[in-house]
Amino acid sequence: MEDGQDKQYFFDFCFFKVDPKWRWMADLAKEESAREVENVIRNSGIKFRTYSTLGLRDDAEFLIWFAAESVEEIQNVISKLYLTVFGKYIVSSRTYLSCTRPSLYAKKGLTLSFVAGNQPKKYAVVYPFTKTREWYLLTEQQRQKMMDEHISVGQKYPQVVLNTTYSFGIHDEDFMLAFECDDLRDFQNLIMDLRQTQVSKYVQVDTPMIVCVKKDIISLISSLG
Repeated sequence: MEDGQDKQYFFDFCFFKVDPKWRWMADLAKEESAREVENVIRNSGIKFRTYSTLGLRDDAEFLIWFAAESVEEIQNVISKLYLTVFGKYIVSSRTYLSCTRPSLYAKKGLTLSFVAGNQPKKYAVVYPFTKTREWYLLTEQQRQKMMDEHISVGQKYPQVVLNTTYSFGIHDEDFMLAFECDDLRDFQNLIMDLRQTQVSKYVQVDTPMIVCVKKDIISLISSLG
């Protein structure tokens, strides 16, 4: 089995805001700080991806998406991040915790793109997702029938990759969804089609939807001013 199939991972979607005072630092100091952050995160030994939300949200400027076999590993790298120079200028604005599990409805096992080591796409759209209690009171057959319709719609958009993880009991939502695509309009079309499926009646919360642009650590920090 591939790494993403025989191991379970905790996902942590950590969104941060940056103190405006960061922009007043000398450029050379900011470059050195960016390299320090890169060293800390890369040497952590856990999987990660970094994204910019600059100008796209008023509550966050960037996302670090972690995947690790324990929450302590994630805490450790975030602790080290806060000890860097850059870390003194950032504050967590949103955090979502979830874990990987086999799908209850997909007939074929799905390997999540992130943990499988696949090349990330240009965009990730991240959002929490909660279904109504009525959904869970339906029979397994009723839920499977509606999910089959839901899955068939998704299969019309092979260019949109889905990472679904479970937050039951460890965070406020039921699931965390992270869709990856190279064209945001493809994702928008998918969501508009999904709104017309039967499962849509049982959606309680699917916001905030946060558009994230893939950037490596150095260019991400450089873009912050």
